[in-house]
Amino acid sequence: MRVLITGATGLIGSEIVKQCHDNNISVSYLTTSASKLSNKDNYRGFLWNPNTEEIDVSCLQDVDAIIHLVGASISKRWTSKQKQIIIDSRVKTTALLHKTLANNTHTVTQVVSASAIGIYPDSLTNYYTEDEKNVSTSFLGKVVSLWENAVDNFSSLGITVSKVRIGLVLSNDGGAFPELKKPIKYGFGANMGSGEQWNSWIHIQDLARIFIYVTQFKLEGVYNGVAPNSKTNAEITKAIANQLDAPLFLPNIPKFVMKVVLGDMHILLFESQRVCSKKIENKGFHFKYHNLNAALHELLQSPQQ
Repeated sequence: MRVLITGATGLIGSEIVKQCHDNNISVSYLTTSASKLSNKDNYRGFLWNPNTEEIDVSCLQDVDAIIHLVGASISKRWTSKQKQIIIDSRVKTTALLHKTLANNTHTVTQVVSASAIGIYPDSLTNYYTEDEKNVSTSFLGKVVSLWENAVDNFSSLGITVSKVRIGLVLSNDGGAFPELKKPIKYGFGANMGSGEQWNSWIHIQDLARIFIYVTQFKLEGVYNGVAPNSKTNAEITKAIANQLDAPLFLPNIPKFVMKVVLGDMHILLFESQRVCSKKIENKGFHFKYHNLNAALHELLQSPQQ
Protein backbone atom coordinates (compact mmCIF):
# COMPACT_ATOMS: atom_id res chain seq x y z
CA MET A 1 0.00 0.00 0.00
CA ARG A 2 1.16 3.54 -0.73
CA VAL A 3 -0.31 6.72 0.75
CA LEU A 4 0.24 10.32 -0.31
CA ILE A 5 0.50 12.63 2.71
CA THR A 6 0.19 16.41 2.85
CA GLY A 7 1.72 17.95 5.98
CA ALA A 8 3.97 14.90 6.35
CA THR A 9 6.71 16.80 8.19
CA GLY A 10 4.36 18.39 10.73
CA LEU A 11 3.59 17.15 14.25
CA ILE A 12 0.89 14.65 13.31
CA GLY A 13 2.31 13.86 9.87
CA SER A 14 5.70 12.87 11.28
CA GLU A 15 4.10 10.33 13.62
CA ILE A 16 1.87 8.97 10.83
CA VAL A 17 4.91 8.52 8.55
CA LYS A 18 6.73 6.64 11.32
CA GLN A 19 3.78 4.34 11.90
CA CYS A 20 3.21 3.83 8.16
CA HIS A 21 6.76 2.55 7.86
CA ASP A 22 6.23 0.32 10.92
CA ASN A 23 3.21 -1.14 9.09
CA ASN A 24 5.06 -1.56 5.75
CA ILE A 25 3.02 1.23 4.13
CA SER A 26 5.01 3.27 1.60
CA VAL A 27 4.74 7.05 1.80
CA SER A 28 4.74 9.70 -0.90
CA TYR A 29 4.45 13.26 0.36
CA LEU A 30 3.95 16.79 -0.89
CA THR A 31 6.16 19.65 0.26
CA THR A 32 6.70 23.28 -0.69
CA SER A 33 10.42 23.03 0.13
CA ALA A 34 12.95 21.44 -2.24
CA SER A 35 15.29 20.92 0.74
CA LYS A 36 12.75 18.49 2.26
CA LEU A 37 12.63 16.18 -0.76
CA SER A 38 13.57 12.53 -0.34
CA ASN A 39 13.77 9.84 -3.01
CA LYS A 40 13.67 6.64 -0.96
CA ASP A 41 11.27 4.02 -2.25
CA ASN A 42 9.19 4.09 0.95
CA TYR A 43 9.50 7.86 1.49
CA ARG A 44 9.27 9.81 -1.74
CA GLY A 45 8.83 13.60 -1.86
CA PHE A 46 7.18 15.80 -4.50
CA LEU A 47 6.90 19.57 -4.82
CA TRP A 48 3.74 21.62 -4.84
CA ASN A 49 2.76 25.27 -4.43
CA PRO A 50 -0.92 25.63 -3.49
CA ASN A 51 -0.76 29.43 -3.82
CA THR A 52 0.08 29.17 -7.52
CA GLU A 53 -1.81 25.88 -8.03
CA GLU A 54 1.36 24.06 -9.05
CA ILE A 55 1.80 20.37 -8.24
CA ASP A 56 4.00 17.54 -9.45
CA VAL A 57 1.31 15.14 -10.71
CA SER A 58 3.73 12.22 -10.52
CA CYS A 59 3.00 12.32 -6.77
CA LEU A 60 -0.10 10.25 -7.60
CA GLN A 61 1.86 7.31 -8.98
CA ASP A 62 0.82 4.02 -7.34
CA VAL A 63 -1.04 5.88 -4.57
CA ASP A 64 -4.01 4.11 -2.98
CA ALA A 65 -5.09 6.82 -0.52
CA ILE A 66 -4.37 10.43 0.39
CA ILE A 67 -3.95 11.51 4.02
CA HIS A 68 -4.57 15.25 3.97
CA LEU A 69 -3.17 17.06 7.03
CA VAL A 70 -1.75 20.35 5.80
CA GLY A 71 -2.98 23.61 7.32
CA ALA A 72 -1.46 26.77 8.81
CA SER A 73 -1.05 26.75 12.59
CA ILE A 74 -3.96 28.15 14.62
CA SER A 75 -1.56 29.07 17.44
CA LYS A 76 -0.43 32.38 15.92
CA ARG A 77 -2.34 35.53 16.88
CA TRP A 78 -5.56 35.73 14.86
CA THR A 79 -5.15 38.94 12.90
CA SER A 80 -7.44 39.36 9.89
CA LYS A 81 -4.53 38.34 7.66
CA GLN A 82 -3.72 35.26 9.75
CA LYS A 83 -7.37 34.18 9.79
CA GLN A 84 -7.41 34.21 5.98
CA ILE A 85 -4.14 32.25 5.89
CA ILE A 86 -5.66 29.64 8.23
CA ILE A 87 -8.70 29.23 5.95
CA ASP A 88 -6.82 29.33 2.63
CA SER A 89 -4.19 26.82 3.77
CA ARG A 90 -6.97 24.27 4.25
CA VAL A 91 -9.48 25.10 1.54
CA LYS A 92 -7.07 25.95 -1.31
CA THR A 93 -4.87 22.90 -0.76
CA THR A 94 -7.96 20.68 -0.74
CA ALA A 95 -9.22 22.29 -3.96
CA LEU A 96 -5.83 21.76 -5.66
CA LEU A 97 -5.83 18.06 -4.71
CA HIS A 98 -9.39 17.72 -6.05
CA LYS A 99 -8.48 19.43 -9.32
CA THR A 100 -5.38 17.25 -9.70
CA LEU A 101 -7.35 14.04 -9.19
CA ALA A 102 -10.13 15.21 -11.53
CA ASN A 103 -7.72 15.98 -14.37
CA ASN A 104 -5.28 13.06 -14.15
CA THR A 105 -5.32 9.28 -14.26
CA HIS A 106 -4.78 7.88 -10.78
CA THR A 107 -5.37 4.90 -8.49
CA VAL A 108 -6.59 6.86 -5.44
CA THR A 109 -9.71 5.36 -3.87
CA GLN A 110 -9.87 7.26 -0.55
CA VAL A 111 -9.08 10.67 0.96
CA VAL A 112 -8.63 10.80 4.74
CA SER A 113 -8.60 14.41 5.89
CA ALA A 114 -7.76 16.04 9.18
CA SER A 115 -10.52 18.10 10.75
CA ALA A 116 -11.09 19.46 14.26
CA ILE A 117 -13.51 19.21 17.17
CA GLY A 118 -13.69 23.01 17.03
CA ILE A 119 -16.70 22.45 14.76
CA TYR A 120 -18.78 21.55 17.84
CA PRO A 121 -20.44 24.38 19.79
CA ASP A 122 -19.01 25.49 23.12
CA SER A 123 -20.87 23.61 25.86
CA LEU A 124 -20.26 22.40 29.42
CA THR A 125 -23.10 19.85 29.24
CA ASN A 126 -23.35 18.40 25.71
CA TYR A 127 -21.64 15.14 24.78
CA TYR A 128 -20.87 15.38 21.09
CA THR A 129 -21.00 12.53 18.60
CA GLU A 130 -20.21 12.74 14.89
CA ASP A 131 -23.96 13.07 14.18
CA GLU A 132 -24.15 16.53 15.79
CA LYS A 133 -25.75 18.99 13.34
CA ASN A 134 -25.15 22.24 15.20
CA VAL A 135 -21.92 24.04 14.30
CA SER A 136 -19.93 26.43 16.47
CA THR A 137 -20.41 30.09 15.55
CA SER A 138 -16.77 30.78 16.46
CA PHE A 139 -13.99 31.39 13.93
CA LEU A 140 -12.85 27.80 14.44
CA GLY A 141 -16.34 26.55 13.65
CA LYS A 142 -16.23 28.52 10.40
CA VAL A 143 -12.78 27.18 9.50
CA VAL A 144 -13.72 23.55 10.07
CA SER A 145 -17.02 23.87 8.19
CA LEU A 146 -15.31 25.34 5.13
CA TRP A 147 -12.58 22.70 5.38
CA GLU A 148 -14.96 19.75 5.64
CA ASN A 149 -17.18 21.06 2.84
CA ALA A 150 -14.13 21.27 0.56
CA VAL A 151 -13.13 17.71 1.49
CA ASP A 152 -16.65 16.42 0.76
CA ASN A 153 -16.15 17.38 -2.90
CA PHE A 154 -13.91 14.34 -3.41
CA SER A 155 -17.03 12.16 -3.32
CA SER A 156 -18.03 13.64 -6.69
CA LEU A 157 -15.00 11.81 -8.13
CA GLY A 158 -16.14 8.47 -6.76
CA ILE A 159 -13.57 8.62 -3.96
CA THR A 160 -14.31 7.49 -0.40
CA VAL A 161 -14.21 10.51 1.94
CA SER A 162 -13.11 10.17 5.57
CA LYS A 163 -12.55 12.90 8.14
CA VAL A 164 -10.86 12.74 11.55
CA ARG A 165 -11.90 15.52 13.94
CA ILE A 166 -8.85 16.09 16.10
CA GLY A 167 -8.94 17.12 19.77
CA LEU A 168 -6.18 18.33 22.10
CA VAL A 169 -3.09 16.42 20.95
CA LEU A 170 -0.69 15.33 23.68
CA SER A 171 2.87 15.26 22.33
CA ASN A 172 6.25 16.46 23.53
CA ASP A 173 7.22 17.51 20.02
CA GLY A 174 4.78 20.35 19.41
CA GLY A 175 1.19 21.52 19.53
CA ALA A 176 -0.42 22.86 22.69
CA PHE A 177 0.94 20.35 25.22
CA PRO A 178 4.49 21.74 25.65
CA GLU A 179 3.00 25.19 26.29
CA LEU A 180 0.46 23.70 28.66
CA LYS A 181 3.04 21.92 30.82
CA LYS A 182 5.70 24.68 30.84
CA PRO A 183 4.16 27.01 33.48
CA ILE A 184 3.08 24.02 35.58
CA LYS A 185 6.61 22.59 35.51
CA TYR A 186 8.01 25.84 36.90
CA GLY A 187 5.37 26.27 39.58
CA PHE A 188 3.14 28.77 37.77
CA GLY A 189 0.32 26.46 36.76
CA ALA A 190 -3.28 27.60 37.05
CA ASN A 191 -6.71 26.71 35.73
CA MET A 192 -8.14 28.74 32.86
CA GLY A 193 -11.31 30.53 33.93
CA SER A 194 -13.55 28.21 35.95
CA GLY A 195 -11.50 25.20 34.88
CA GLU A 196 -14.80 23.41 34.20
CA GLN A 197 -14.47 23.50 30.39
CA TRP A 198 -14.01 20.10 28.76
CA ASN A 199 -10.79 19.24 26.92
CA SER A 200 -11.14 16.20 24.67
CA TRP A 201 -7.55 15.00 24.45
CA ILE A 202 -5.66 12.27 22.57
CA HIS A 203 -2.11 10.90 22.70
CA ILE A 204 -0.21 11.56 19.45
CA GLN A 205 0.45 7.83 18.94
CA ASP A 206 -3.25 6.97 19.13
CA LEU A 207 -4.16 9.81 16.78
CA ALA A 208 -1.72 8.57 14.14
CA ARG A 209 -3.03 5.04 14.65
CA ILE A 210 -6.59 6.27 13.97
CA PHE A 211 -5.56 7.83 10.65
CA ILE A 212 -3.85 4.61 9.57
CA TYR A 213 -6.76 2.46 10.82
CA VAL A 214 -9.31 4.52 8.88
CA THR A 215 -7.10 4.24 5.80
CA GLN A 216 -6.33 0.53 6.03
CA PHE A 217 -9.95 -0.46 6.63
CA LYS A 218 -11.32 2.21 4.27
CA LEU A 219 -13.72 3.57 6.89
CA GLU A 220 -15.98 6.21 5.39
CA GLY A 221 -17.39 9.30 7.08
CA VAL A 222 -16.50 11.37 10.14
CA TYR A 223 -14.61 10.03 13.16
CA ASN A 224 -13.72 11.88 16.34
CA GLY A 225 -9.97 11.76 16.99
CA VAL A 226 -10.19 11.89 20.78
CA ALA A 227 -9.54 9.47 23.63
CA PRO A 228 -12.51 7.87 25.45
CA ASN A 229 -12.18 9.92 28.64
CA SER A 230 -12.49 13.68 28.19
CA LYS A 231 -11.28 15.75 31.14
CA THR A 232 -11.89 19.28 32.36
CA ASN A 233 -9.19 21.91 32.17
CA ALA A 234 -8.83 21.71 35.96
CA GLU A 235 -8.45 17.90 35.87
CA ILE A 236 -5.78 18.06 33.15
CA THR A 237 -3.88 20.83 34.94
CA LYS A 238 -3.93 18.85 38.20
CA ALA A 239 -2.90 15.61 36.47
CA ILE A 240 0.10 17.28 34.80
CA ALA A 241 1.12 18.86 38.12
CA ASN A 242 0.91 15.48 39.86
CA GLN A 243 3.09 13.83 37.22
CA LEU A 244 5.66 16.64 37.53
CA ASP A 245 5.33 16.79 41.34
CA ALA A 246 4.72 20.52 40.95
CA PRO A 247 2.61 22.76 43.20
CA LEU A 248 -0.65 24.39 42.12
CA PHE A 249 -1.31 27.43 44.28
CA LEU A 250 -2.07 30.29 41.87
CA PRO A 251 -5.66 31.54 41.45
CA ASN A 252 -7.58 30.71 38.28
CA ILE A 253 -6.74 32.94 35.31
CA PRO A 254 -9.78 35.05 34.32
CA LYS A 255 -11.04 34.84 30.75
CA PHE A 256 -10.83 38.60 30.18
CA VAL A 257 -7.10 38.58 31.01
CA MET A 258 -6.33 36.00 28.34
CA LYS A 259 -8.55 37.84 25.87
CA VAL A 260 -6.37 40.92 26.34
CA VAL A 261 -3.21 38.82 25.90
CA LEU A 262 -4.31 36.59 23.04
CA GLY A 263 -7.21 38.39 21.37
CA ASP A 264 -9.75 36.13 19.60
CA MET A 265 -7.37 33.19 19.99
CA HIS A 266 -8.18 32.99 23.70
CA ILE A 267 -11.14 30.71 22.87
CA LEU A 268 -8.63 27.90 22.36
CA LEU A 269 -8.20 27.87 26.14
CA PHE A 270 -11.80 28.47 27.19
CA GLU A 271 -14.12 26.70 24.74
CA SER A 272 -15.58 23.44 26.02
CA GLN A 273 -16.24 20.40 23.86
CA ARG A 274 -16.84 17.00 25.45
CA VAL A 275 -16.52 14.63 22.52
CA CYS A 276 -17.38 10.93 22.13
CA SER A 277 -14.97 8.33 20.70
CA LYS A 278 -17.45 5.43 20.50
CA LYS A 279 -17.83 5.45 16.71
CA ILE A 280 -14.20 4.55 15.97
CA GLU A 281 -14.16 2.09 18.90
CA ASN A 282 -17.24 0.37 17.49
CA LYS A 283 -15.26 -0.15 14.28
CA GLY A 284 -12.76 -2.24 16.24
CA PHE A 285 -10.16 0.41 17.10
CA HIS A 286 -8.50 0.02 20.51
CA PHE A 287 -6.82 2.97 22.23
CA LYS A 288 -3.38 2.40 23.66
CA TYR A 289 -3.79 5.46 25.88
CA HIS A 290 -7.43 5.65 26.99
CA ASN A 291 -6.38 6.86 30.45
CA LEU A 292 -5.05 10.41 30.88
CA ASN A 293 -2.56 9.52 33.62
CA ALA A 294 -1.05 6.73 31.50
CA ALA A 295 -0.71 9.11 28.55
CA LEU A 296 0.89 11.81 30.69
CA HIS A 297 3.22 9.31 32.35
CA GLU A 298 4.53 8.17 28.95
CA LEU A 299 5.14 11.78 27.90
CA LEU A 300 6.38 13.32 31.14
CA GLN A 301 8.50 10.46 32.42
CA SER A 302 10.31 9.85 29.13
CA PRO A 303 14.13 10.44 29.18
CA GLN A 304 14.05 13.78 27.34
CA GLN A 305 11.76 15.21 30.03
